[in-house]
Amino acid sequence: MVYLSTFTNNLLPILLLSGAGFALGKLLSVDPRPLGRIIFYILGPLLVFNLLTQNNLPVDKIAGMMGYALAVMLSVAGLAYLAARLLRLERSALTAVVLTTMLANNGNYGVPLIAFAFGPEAQAYASIYFVTSSMLAYTFGVLIASLGHLNLKQAALGLIKVPAIYAIIFAVVFIQTGWTLPVPLQRTVSLAAGGAVPAMLVLLGLELGRFEWSRNLRAMSIPVTIRLLIGPLVGLGLAALFGLKGAARQAGITEAGMPSAIITTMLAAEYELEPSLITAIIFVSTILSPLTLTPLLVFLGK
Repeated sequence: MVYLSTFTNNLLPILLLSGAGFALGKLLSVDPRPLGRIIFYILGPLLVFNLLTQNNLPVDKIAGMMGYALAVMLSVAGLAYLAARLLRLERSALTAVVLTTMLANNGNYGVPLIAFAFGPEAQAYASIYFVTSSMLAYTFGVLIASLGHLNLKQAALGLIKVPAIYAIIFAVVFIQTGWTLPVPLQRTVSLAAGGAVPAMLVLLGLELGRFEWSRNLRAMSIPVTIRLLIGPLVGLGLAALFGLKGAARQAGITEAGMPSAIITTMLAAEYELEPSLITAIIFVSTILSPLTLTPLLVFLGK
């Protein structure tokens, strides 16, 4: 059966490795922050650089995917805001709902899933989507979380903290000039890039191990529904609008249907945004995601 084979070959390896990280965190009380920093500052940027330079994506394709990613994230955030207002959620819950809807787990989960399902070219596009999501998290995401305590300039300075942006810049320079790294450096980059995906999956499991439950089921239902069900539909429509085809379309629509992002837990802790609600949204959307992602992968693979 095509659905079973799609789940087994693409989602099950992710769930098993993330499950190992989850068990490790529970049994040995492993702090996920050091591994997260290693991925954020070293492995992740080198993965992005390696994917872009190895696939030689044109600059206009990179820009197109970044524009598409922004359009998807802002569209679903707007839908979440309207739904939260209709349900008359308190301001802290409304903010948490918008953040967890806007920011999906495009890195730890999305990048390896798309690599398994659609190959290295789609993975390269997924990495661009992931970097765009990180950029939005450290600017617009911080502004939303702070509810006016920071101005745009202060939030924009957060972009300096996103090393993967520099990886894209350097990759574009290498693509445009035709430069190549010396063999020792290229092997170093390839080695680090190869370790990025399994490290991301272990980190996902470690982070899920910190799950807390929330009784605010009304608030929880909004991001879970939009991220897993409405997100792919928004992605499908915008893919046609942006003219995405082939690997770019597969990567973009899959990323639009990923569960809520781990990074929102950091914003919740920093700005007191009901961390139990946010971790519950992440946990529930992640656990349910195989039910929606499996048919989505089948559809996009046709």
